Amino acid sequence: MLGSLFSSKPDHPLADAKEARRIFTALQSREPATAIDEATALLESLVGVEGFKPEQRLGLILQLDEAAIVPARRLGREYVSARLTRPQEQALWLANRDYWATLIAALEDNLRRFDANEKGAEAIKPTLPLLYGRLLHAARQRLKWEQFRYGPVDGALWQLMGRIYLAAAGTRLAERELELYSGSGSTTAAGEYLKALVFHASSMDNLLPVEIELAEHLIAHFLPHFVFTAEVRPDNVYWADAAKPLPPARLARPPEISSTLRFFNSIPAVEAIEQLRGVIGRDGRVPPELNLGGQYAIEAVLPVLDHLAMCWAPTPPMRKDARHRVKSRLAVVHGVAEIHHQLQGHSEFGESESWVVDDVSLGGMGAKVALGASDWVRIGSLIGLQPDGGGNWLVGMVRRFSRDSNAVGSVGIETLSKSPRAIVADAGGLQTEGILLDAPQQGESVRVALPADSWEEGVSLLFALDGARVRLFPEAELERSSDMVLGRCFVQSIE
Repeated sequence: MLGSLFSSKPDHPLADAKEARRIFTALQSREPATAIDEATALLESLVGVEGFKPEQRLGLILQLDEAAIVPARRLGREYVSARLTRPQEQALWLANRDYWATLIAALEDNLRRFDANEKGAEAIKPTLPLLYGRLLHAARQRLKWEQFRYGPVDGALWQLMGRIYLAAAGTRLAERELELYSGSGSTTAAGEYLKALVFHASSMDNLLPVEIELAEHLIAHFLPHFVFTAEVRPDNVYWADAAKPLPPARLARPPEISSTLRFFNSIPAVEAIEQLRGVIGRDGRVPPELNLGGQYAIEAVLPVLDHLAMCWAPTPPMRKDARHRVKSRLAVVHGVAEIHHQLQGHSEFGESESWVVDDVSLGGMGAKVALGASDWVRIGSLIGLQPDGGGNWLVGMVRRFSRDSNAVGSVGIETLSKSPRAIVADAGGLQTEGILLDAPQQGESVRVALPADSWEEGVSLLFALDGARVRLFPEAELERSSDMVLGRCFVQSIE
């Protein structure tokens, strides 16, 4: 008993090597959400407890991170692929975001001790390449999880990544090859920083979370085709100042020259995308050696490839329609049921929200939205729109979304129909409410929005419209979300 009182051994379960191995092994086999919660708590405790030697503390943090990476990846796949309720989605997002934030803080604490030349911290030096790499990887994961909710991304995160990269470059460790995790392959601190820069340059604000996940794996695949340099060259496409709390930007005009500027040329990566598209088109499948973190159909991969090619092209994409600045109010409802009620004049079934339109074009509009009541906003959300002072409702879809702050978001809306009609259709004996987006003409095709469980291939939709009986036959499912399907139907008859 007296021995334990005067022992210098830290009062922490991970201070015992045998117990630490047991805990790390157990983490890898636990249910992912439980494992991440436990890993977060252990990281917090490691930073706070005294008595560890600097290299011992860092070693335990790195081992803990190694043990937690498998459940963290599983939890990420669950977030983007499982059908979750809003509370489940929020809990999962917070658990992941908090884990990566806590890991960043723990790793930063060790680097601070080394930079301050704390007693015994010199022993950390051989581990610096891995410390830099893991810190940048953790910051990238934090960036990705913020993007899953479409921001905002604190400038301090960009400042952190730039500072870590510059520290690695200053010690000539930025290009040293290392294996971040067992079996993860070779990378460098510079490569991890470049992945973050390319991630931002890839305009994730109009991609779904599963597409963001896909894009991250594709960025890693194409990274060798990017040219990352400190040189001012005519073929540079993007630039970033690693000393500033700012994301990268297109090289529209030369920035003020400084030693912390970095540039990257994405043109060879665009050419590599075209080659991959050719392989997919020839073989009719995604190459099995392409690591996407899971199995994806061609239909899921090709749109993301096209999106990346557009973002990485030397010439920025042009808008199809000119946008005009305006300031006006917009009444908004969401979901097939609410839009159906409004089109029928039954506004008592739900209250609309008020958004502020920033700009309009022939194909859509941009708007600002208060996020408190509008936390339902997602890429692909079907919405009903009524301009201020107007009596008619339009139907649109959210195509772009970003959080300007925790309270305000920016939304890009594609107008799907300026004259939608509410219908009640008989689908094989089942009555279903839907939205007809186009005026039907016999022998032509129209688009229809239905509840997700009401679309059935081979089952005609029969409904009354303006005194006539209209029969539609499903042709193709165009888009689907958790609660809605947008489909194309052939107009079989109008009688």
